[in-house]
This record gives sequence, structure tokens and C-alpha cells, in this order.
Amino acid sequence: MAGRTGHRKSSRIAVFTTRFAPSPTGQLHLGHAYSALLAYDMAQAASGRFLLRIEDTDTGRCTPAFEAQIYDDLAWLGLTWETPVLRQSNNTAAYDAAITHLGNLGLLYPCSCTRSDIRSAASAPQEGAPMHGPDGLIYPGTCRNRSWEDRKDSDAVRLNIARALDQLSTLPAYTETGIHPALRLTRAHFIESVGDVVLARRDTKTAAYHLSVVVDDAAQGITHVIRGEDLATATPIHVLLQALLGCETPIYLHHRLIRDEDGKRLAKRDDARAIALYRREGASPQDIRRMVGL
Repeated sequence: MAGRTGHRKSSRIAVFTTRFAPSPTGQLHLGHAYSALLAYDMAQAASGRFLLRIEDTDTGRCTPAFEAQIYDDLAWLGLTWETPVLRQSNNTAAYDAAITHLGNLGLLYPCSCTRSDIRSAASAPQEGAPMHGPDGLIYPGTCRNRSWEDRKDSDAVRLNIARALDQLSTLPAYTETGIHPALRLTRAHFIESVGDVVLARRDTKTAAYHLSVVVDDAAQGITHVIRGEDLATATPIHVLLQALLGCETPIYLHHRLIRDEDGKRLAKRDDARAIALYRREGASPQDIRRMVGL
């Protein structure tokens, strides 16, 4: 499978390669600027490669106008990148191949549960409080006994985390160079703190973030993943999928988030800190660098 969905593991020394992967669902803000500039600067310092990826599988929210604004804002900041840009909407065959492979290994099952179903199951009387993972509440396993062949078009696709771990001879591990120490990836951590995550969504019938990011990073030869600390808890599922698909595990750097005056992380709805707004008000790229501490 490694040859179809990603790069076969190799002992060769690879060129430092990183990426910035925004979704065109809103305007880029100062937090995006920090992440993109940090990745670009690190690639430049290492005489490496900086790639741009457009994560546009959320067809209900992604727009061509926001995508065009991404290119314009990043170019204004002084960033350059290789072309053509990888757009996830053009890479669905690779995600489908990964799903088929994992399904044939018996590691996936269809799930018809809604978010409300999961909340109801989590709030039912039981010992201890509901556990949260990278996707929110840990899935209680309601559909876990359904067979892969039983899946319907309206179903989501989940990874059976216990079976996936049984597939590997050793537990995966990774290197973290950012503000968070690498998590110790035990079987208990995967089951209790990650759970049976969704790999294909039921609402849009497209690959979920956890699968697409692994397939894309492998396809682009990413050696260093530089992203916000809010994604640190998702790293275990990514390195597990890398092991299952025969892909290289990059080095990770999870960086601090840019926050507002109240300490809240910036969101795309926070238009007051949009790069485009600062540009219209006369800010320079160096002003943006100073604002984010670079």
C-alpha cells in the first residue's frame, strides 16, 4: 500500500520539506500568518522546500474567492511556493485507495451515529466522566460490530483503533520539536484518549482530516509538519495511520497559538484580525511579522 497512497519508507536523507495547508473557508488571520511565516522561515533556513496545500474538501464552506485571497495574502507576505498547488478536491482517488486498503485489512466499520447519538450515549449512566479525544467525545462503539460490507452511502467510516493496533508489531512513535513534549503512545492512550475516529464523513462523503492529511503529507514528501498546538492531540492518530499505510513519519513542531486580548485563539470569524484588513489599513509585511513575534 505504501507505493499507492504515500512514499515507501526509506533510509535516504530527505530534503527539509514543510507545508502550509489552509482551508478556503474564510480569510487568513494573524494566526495563519504566524504558522505560514514560521514554516517558510524554517524551510529557507534549511535550504529546503515550502509547499502550499489547499484543504478544500468542505464543499459547503469553501469558496474560490477565499482561495484566491489565500494566494494573494501569502504572496503579499513575501512567501513563494512550488506549483502546482495540491488541492484536496483533486486528490480524492488517493483517499479512496487508502480507505479501500484499510477496509480490506478489516480495520474499518460503517457508522450511522449522529453527533446527538454520541452525546446521548456519552451522557448515559456509567462510571467516570466522558472522555474527549481529538474529535471531541470518544466514540462509545455503538456501531463497532457492524461489518465493513454492511456500509451504506449515508454512513461515516470509522477506524477500529484496537484492531489497528493489533495490526502493528510495534507501537508507533514520533519526534516533537515544538512546545509540547511528544506523547508516549501506549495502547491505553490510543483507546482511551483517541478512540475510533472518523476517516470519511457521513455528511459530505469525503475523507476526514485525519486521513487526508496523512495521505497528502506522504504524497508531498513532507519531512517536517509545522502547525498549531491545537493539533498536538491529533498527532497520535496521524502517526498510527502512517504506520498502517507504510508512510514515513515526519518530524513535528507544534507551535504556540496567536490569541486575542482575552486569551482566546483566533478563528476565521475574527475578521478584525484578518490579514486583508491589516493590508487595507496600510500595514506592511514587516508589521505583520512584528505583530506575531517573528
